[in-house]
Amino acid sequence: MTIRDLLHTGAAHLAAAGVPSPEVDARELLLFALSLSPTALLTRGQEDAPASGAERYAALLAQRAQRIPLQHLLPELEWGGVRLRCDGRALVPRPETEWLLHLTLEALRGTSAPRVADVGTGTGALALGLKAARPDAHVRATDLSPEALSLARENAALNGLEVEFLEADLLTGVPGPLDLVVSNPPYLPDADRAGVQPEVGHDPVLALYGGPDGLDIARRLAAQAAGGLKAGGWLLLELDPRNAATFAQELRRLGWSADTAPDLTGRERFVLAQRPHSGA
Repeated sequence: MTIRDLLHTGAAHLAAAGVPSPEVDARELLLFALSLSPTALLTRGQEDAPASGAERYAALLAQRAQRIPLQHLLPELEWGGVRLRCDGRALVPRPETEWLLHLTLEALRGTSAPRVADVGTGTGALALGLKAARPDAHVRATDLSPEALSLARENAALNGLEVEFLEADLLTGVPGPLDLVVSNPPYLPDADRAGVQPEVGHDPVLALYGGPDGLDIARRLAAQAAGGLKAGGWLLLELDPRNAATFAQELRRLGWSADTAPDLTGRERFVLAQRPHSGA
């Protein structure tokens, strides 16, 4: 069987198993299993696939067909300018969260040596992406899960980046004043538990659900950030598009300057809030 044949049969196998992006996933697994570059896949597609690589590919396909996340099967994920290892200790960082990193960097433009907290860091994605882009930043990253923090520390070492990791409930114990707090907190409404994709079952429950309307954690974090941010400091959140605008409105009622920003598909997913100079 040729390399291209393997790709087509793998994609068909994943499609039959209900995998949402079978062609993309089959391609990524094939590149890994056969140690190929994307260019080599194009130029060598008519070659016979080596038996050992085909066996590795079949084993990976079987796991993906069982809806194990693609990112758990690959050695690394390229995300936000850093390399990340992903496993069941933390939420797999989603592509849309890269835009939250972009918004964070924009909010910090013009601020020298900013003091930033990434709350609920998980794999460390936001903290490490920020530190890679802004080496002058003093970045602290918190998580309630010691397992997630162990993974985040491994990813920091993988990238050679210095971030201070703290086991903490949101901002508890994080010294201020801070220039910016960023978070992708648990934001799914509890009612979503029954209808999520099978892959989500491999993410820690602690990282997913935010109470009846999905905003319990965001509300607690905003209350803490009001005391931890400097006057004019920023709170940037990724939330469910169903409730981002609702939360921005809540913050405005509390005296914050707050607005929403869309993700790359146009859904209002991000809340950008600024602490009032008179206090929240």
